[in-house]
Amino acid sequence: MRIVTLFIITLFITGCSANRVKQPVETFTNPVLPSGADPYSFYKDGYYYYTHTAQNRLMLWKAKSFAELKNAERKVVWTPPANTAYSKELWAPQIHFINGKWYMYFAADDGNNHNHRMYVIENDAPDPMQGTWEFKGKVADATDKWAIDADVFEHKSKWYMIWSGWEGDVNGQQNIYIARMKNPWTIESERVRISSPELKWETYGRLPGQTPDQVNVNEGPQFLKYKDKIFIIYSASGCWTDHYTLGMLSASADADLLNASSWKKHPEPVFQADPGSGVYAAGHNSFFKSPDGKEDWILYHANSAPGQGCGGHRSPRAQKFTWKRDGTPDFGKPLSTTQTVITPSKK
Repeated sequence: MRIVTLFIITLFITGCSANRVKQPVETFTNPVLPSGADPYSFYKDGYYYYTHTAQNRLMLWKAKSFAELKNAERKVVWTPPANTAYSKELWAPQIHFINGKWYMYFAADDGNNHNHRMYVIENDAPDPMQGTWEFKGKVADATDKWAIDADVFEHKSKWYMIWSGWEGDVNGQQNIYIARMKNPWTIESERVRISSPELKWETYGRLPGQTPDQVNVNEGPQFLKYKDKIFIIYSASGCWTDHYTLGMLSASADADLLNASSWKKHPEPVFQADPGSGVYAAGHNSFFKSPDGKEDWILYHANSAPGQGCGGHRSPRAQKFTWKRDGTPDFGKPLSTTQTVITPSKK
């Protein structure tokens, strides 16, 4: 009887091992798409919903895996009406699921960059590729100044928005602001400036022959939480330069997030170009979790050669990151386009 039992157990173990071996390992290489600036991804119910700047419309991709993104279902989900304050230059869209509905935030203007503001559309369908996206309106604080690159997040049952904006009405410097939200389309508090470009690596922004001929930039802020700390990862210096890079603000999770003194700036970039790997002007990132919730991933755009600036050469790239002993993120270096990447771990 013991021999038979051992034989059955051996068959079971062998069968399980065989099944494990047969499971295919999904991989991809960067970039995940040939072109696409300001990439953003949201994972829900077994699907990645991905979007990036498409200039005159809002687009959405739906894929089971990042390995499928290039051939995934995609759709123009909303096109702005002509001759409005938000008809042109639609930048940095983000998709969020809040209180049972889908929201897409974006910046847009009427063709004049000085008029860039943030807007949001809403969809109550379970699948954001279906249903109807309705325009909810402009999302602005009381000052209603130039604003782009909104990100929203919930912390201790309160919702916040962070964005890049001007202090006044004249271009020359982009700062990072935060405000508390009443609902997904309404800011209820005053804005608070929590970062300005002041360090050398934040102030590469020469624009010879233009007015102004120098613009210092903090933009693309993204919320990230780990244990008892909150981080905002942002892009620094002009995207038109090869110095475009990522910086970091941090605060205690128990701090008053609307108090500027709660936020501390890391003195050095936390993620930057790696010419040796063929990655230039790496910036404007977002974050997502793996399907099993065990891995943290960064999604960002970069150029493949120097001097390519803010145009269509920018392409989305993704890679896993880890955490240092002090509780800060360790993004490592950008992966080469020749390196095979295993897709985020599944349930």
